[in-house]
Amino acid sequence: MGKIAGLMEAVDQEETPLQKRLDQLGKWLVFSCLLICALVVTTGILRGEPVYQMFLAGVSLAVAAIPEGLPAIVTVALAVGVQKMVKRQSIIRKLPAVETLGCATVICSDKTGTLTRNEMTVRQIYCEGSLFQVAGEGYEPKGELIRDGKKIPWPKEGALSSLLQASALCNNAFLKRNGQDIGGLFRSRKAVSWEINGDPTDGALLVLAGKANYWREVLERTQPRLLEIPFESQRKLMTVVVGSKSCCYAFVKGAPDVLFQLCTRVEMKGRTIPLSEDWKKVLEQENEKMGAQALRVLGVAFRQLPPGLSQSELQEQAEKDLTFLGLVGMIDPPRPEAIKAIRVCREGGIKPVMITGDHQITARAIAREMGFPLPQNSILTGTELDFLTDNQLAARVEQVSVYARVSPQHKLRIVKALKEKGHVVAMTGDGVNDAPALKEADIGVAMGGTGTEVTKEASDMVLADDNFATIIAAVEEGRAIYDNIRKFIRYLLSCNVGEVLTMFLASLVGLPLPLLPMQILWVNLVTDGLPAMALGVDNPDPDLMERRPRAPGESIFAHGLSKRIINRGMQIGLGTILVFSLAYYFSDGDLVLSRTMAFTTLVFSQLFHVFECKSERHSLFKVGVFSNPYLVVAVVISTLMQLAAIYLPPLQSLFKTVSLSGFHWGIILAVAGGRTLVSAIDYYIMSPLNRRILYLRH
Repeated sequence: MGKIAGLMEAVDQEETPLQKRLDQLGKWLVFSCLLICALVVTTGILRGEPVYQMFLAGVSLAVAAIPEGLPAIVTVALAVGVQKMVKRQSIIRKLPAVETLGCATVICSDKTGTLTRNEMTVRQIYCEGSLFQVAGEGYEPKGELIRDGKKIPWPKEGALSSLLQASALCNNAFLKRNGQDIGGLFRSRKAVSWEINGDPTDGALLVLAGKANYWREVLERTQPRLLEIPFESQRKLMTVVVGSKSCCYAFVKGAPDVLFQLCTRVEMKGRTIPLSEDWKKVLEQENEKMGAQALRVLGVAFRQLPPGLSQSELQEQAEKDLTFLGLVGMIDPPRPEAIKAIRVCREGGIKPVMITGDHQITARAIAREMGFPLPQNSILTGTELDFLTDNQLAARVEQVSVYARVSPQHKLRIVKALKEKGHVVAMTGDGVNDAPALKEADIGVAMGGTGTEVTKEASDMVLADDNFATIIAAVEEGRAIYDNIRKFIRYLLSCNVGEVLTMFLASLVGLPLPLLPMQILWVNLVTDGLPAMALGVDNPDPDLMERRPRAPGESIFAHGLSKRIINRGMQIGLGTILVFSLAYYFSDGDLVLSRTMAFTTLVFSQLFHVFECKSERHSLFKVGVFSNPYLVVAVVISTLMQLAAIYLPPLQSLFKTVSLSGFHWGIILAVAGGRTLVSAIDYYIMSPLNRRILYLRH
């Protein structure tokens, strides 16, 4: 426990990609806005405008230009993402974790329970040179024993009987029926549902013994447990000593390759013979055959211990000079949704990595069945990993898709190696030993069902259903949130550029101020509030999971976002100046009317623009104008607020506005909504027409 605590303390907490980008964006915005506002104020004063009025205009413009609502909108977007994730069986413990998952490039997942159903069922037994098939489904203790295609009775003596008894005695699981522990003969009755309380591997062995009517509670009445050496991932063995001081037996189960080294004899054809190298090769071949069928294989052995041994002597002698009984092959079916999730993962440019304690051959068979990429040198075992230095591991980590026979301690090295290569890593875990790796990973994912409290505390996200597909759902949500953050940054900054340009260009060409300080603040309130907030919870693009992950160091303005912001901001600013100039010229210098029209043009240009920001890759009309009802409601409310500022007498005197006629509205809507109208004509008329012409030519 001390070592684990030390490893967790040694892991530094890093800022998430989102935190880093927003920090950079904030510094850039403050500097840019203050510089431009200072230019506007200086230009106005040099032109002879009153210093006090220009000071107020500069302060108002600075307030409007800096998107102070950005942190609140980011928090709301993340919080809504968390709510959505809860509905998809994922509990987010840290808000930025959702976005970080969106740029994950590697997802390292445990096999058992996450990629598979965690419902072990014994399918084969190799004992005394014969291969047996075991019938039955799930955890119900009913099923036939089959050899050479024929049903045979379950044995009551011999090596196979000893193997079945060992399966029951060397076990800490409990079989439940309808949620209650049922003992002995009562378990044979028909039940509605069966489940296991304990390790699924132990559960599979307990059910196997139950099918032969061997029950641990019954066996322990005559052979009580004297000692247990629990399973550890380093040893890959579990041992119990049962019986009495005058006559006791050690039963051992574990990884066959480890168990072979501890055995000196083997039960074969009704007699005990020395375990020669030839017999070891036979057993290893059978082990590999089972593994190639995606079966998890356990070896079972025993020995009779001398009478009168103390506890320490029992522990010392229990795993020596063993007699090998046989191999048990069990299957843990893959989750169908996990197979689909791995395909989505690969299509989205994310590398899935499977981590398992199974044999290399078993791991390869399961990985192939689930759709993992398996090029040459794609499987690395724990033993091989121990011989690699950190630099050698980092050199190989890009090629490896499956880690077999690894322990939780290896996970920390795997995470560090992947991060060293520039990956954003998500790592799953459930045991106490997994906690350091989860804390080191960019996203630590704990299991809600089987995970320990220590692991959950170290994690960023907890899977309520322990399902790999839930991680992919979280990745999708993370990508959608980041897209939405880019959407409202695009919207806010385009609008702010338009506001700043309106004031700056007017000062530059010698026009009167097109907006009063109060009007600037009102524009900021009407357009930067509800519409931007609604854009933060917009629906994702349909092809979201077909894109490659973002590079960890990618700028928030990547993929031409800065050009879009500047271009649209210039259009908004120039359009507002155009309307102001026309109104000022044709109204013979009516400044109140001109400012009202410029004021309204600026607001409606931004309200039209908010719909354009719904997607960076698709037309507004493809994603749907009304696909986000929150945005529609927000725009309606903002429109009503602007109309109130123009037509209600109390607000007219406050904002220095006048009522507008239909002719005025025609000019305003043509300038503010002209781009949207052109897009509609292109989508509904020109694009179908071009496709029709192309079709006729071919």
